[in-house]
Amino acid sequence: MIQKREDVRNVAIIAHVDHGKTTLVDELLKQSGVFRENQEVAERVMDSNDLERERGITILSKNTAVTYKNTKINIIDTPGHADFGGEVERVLKMVNGVILVVDAFEGAMPQTKFVLRKALELKLPVIVCINKIDRPEARPDEVVDEVLELFLELDADDSQLDCPFVYASAKTGVASLDASTPGTDMEPLFETILDYIPAPEGDPEAGTQVLISTIDYNEYVGRIGVGKVDNGTISVNQEVVICNHHEPDKLIKTKVSKLYEFDGLNKVEVREAGIGSIVAISGISDLHIGDTLCSPDAVEPIPFQKISEPTIAMDFMVNDSPLAGQEGKYVTSRHIRERLFRELNTDVSLRVEETEDMDRFKVSGRGELHLSVLIETMRREGYEFAVSKAEVLYHEDENGKKTEPMELAYIDVPNDYAGAVIEKLGARKGELRNMGSISGGTYTRLEFSIPARGLIGYRGEFMTDTKGNGILNTVFDGYAPYKGDIQYRKQGSLIAFEPGEAITYGLFNAQERGTLFIGPGEKVYAGMVVGQTGKSEDIEINVCKKKQLTNTRSSSADEALRLVPPRILSLEQALDFIDTDELLEVTPSNLRIRKKILDPRLRKRAGFSN
Repeated sequence: MIQKREDVRNVAIIAHVDHGKTTLVDELLKQSGVFRENQEVAERVMDSNDLERERGITILSKNTAVTYKNTKINIIDTPGHADFGGEVERVLKMVNGVILVVDAFEGAMPQTKFVLRKALELKLPVIVCINKIDRPEARPDEVVDEVLELFLELDADDSQLDCPFVYASAKTGVASLDASTPGTDMEPLFETILDYIPAPEGDPEAGTQVLISTIDYNEYVGRIGVGKVDNGTISVNQEVVICNHHEPDKLIKTKVSKLYEFDGLNKVEVREAGIGSIVAISGISDLHIGDTLCSPDAVEPIPFQKISEPTIAMDFMVNDSPLAGQEGKYVTSRHIRERLFRELNTDVSLRVEETEDMDRFKVSGRGELHLSVLIETMRREGYEFAVSKAEVLYHEDENGKKTEPMELAYIDVPNDYAGAVIEKLGARKGELRNMGSISGGTYTRLEFSIPARGLIGYRGEFMTDTKGNGILNTVFDGYAPYKGDIQYRKQGSLIAFEPGEAITYGLFNAQERGTLFIGPGEKVYAGMVVGQTGKSEDIEINVCKKKQLTNTRSSSADEALRLVPPRILSLEQALDFIDTDELLEVTPSNLRIRKKILDPRLRKRAGFSN
């Protein structure tokens, strides 16, 4: 007998990156009384890991719950960045509706379209929240039209088109149902959730069915599966069977050792949970995303959509440079292999493959940011390793023709820089689809269809070309026929000629050749890239060269040597910079770019043999 559970609502907050999802969750938590009045609360409290706080983006989806008018509202905060789309896809199976947050100035952006399409495909009702209504340049009426156009473009049905619009300023904690009258608190949004998001339903008398949509990992209790109870009840010490829709042969008998529900930011231990509850289950080591926990007498897996495939790959390998093993805590292939396979516990969009070389692993992900977050996390944990340049994963169509992943790039730039951007993307096989004026005519919005490999290494150039004023957003756009070769980098590298320590005198003479990446006192080795030259070929230089001391004093002997400050590359800039014959050496304290072949003679020989 199917029943509705009226005291629960399950909702996900979806949006493009930086449109204010996490700040909105902060306010819902505050205004529902989760925190004490005198409690100190960090800003963007849901972004709990260090990388999320530093970058100001959500990387992992998180669960929380608030109580409003005796109704428990389970809220899932999802990432907005395209590289973490796998996180969004799977959590939507846990909810009965979504809140689509759209910036009142930027309007519908590429990731807005991606996450909305996923929600509409699952027939989920949508509440549209026009956020940042207090921005001076806000244009709520136009943005509402843009969102409705997007609904039509994505073939929304009539009930989805008839969605409510809420106007909010998450920063100041107010919401209203009318753009012209500012609200006083978040009550209109809470009321809309209760009225418009359907209550979860299921059969409480049927056998247990819990679909696992997220895996958390804890060193003390191991794997923690998070999912929604679709039918029946689940309780501590209950015997269950793990099954999977995509793997019919998978049947594992196990026992539920601990059961939790979410309350505010905490997990609360419970003895039993019924239909509609979002629960966390620990103590089952064989649990994976997409698995269903069922009663042994009624084994029926719940269908779970396949997560989108990765589009780019990098080689992670043991660091074998002359400075290897001096800075990292975990340096062997066993350590790296263990850590990469552990990441698969929680990241469904990642693939790790072993290669013929025991010291090398092929790691595939959804984009450069996806893999760079993994690299940064590993180096902070004390790992030392090297990575190669990102390469796209090609497919073959039915006729055996080579196809490659394509991206839709949406670019907002000041009018003066539009020409430079069009020229650069044209050289990278980009195709201009649309061009329009925004922000009262001061900015140009460009829409490109471009191969994913054409964007590798471009973001740094883009920021230089637009003097930091451009915004570049991309979203995956399927596979298309191979577009031909692309030359990634026109400038060569400055390569250290001998090992040692960089000396001011040597650097002073070297800086005329190009831009340096290192300063005095830094350790270098032969084959290490220490800068970038303006010419197309690589140049070998000696940055360890000392001034010869003589008895004769020249007229300029006492003049201080002035060095231009080096260009310090961030992890993303270094990954963008490296070419196909180079590696990035990653240690907890340093990032070094090097040639794959360190010996100059062997390098030349390899160059001639190509």
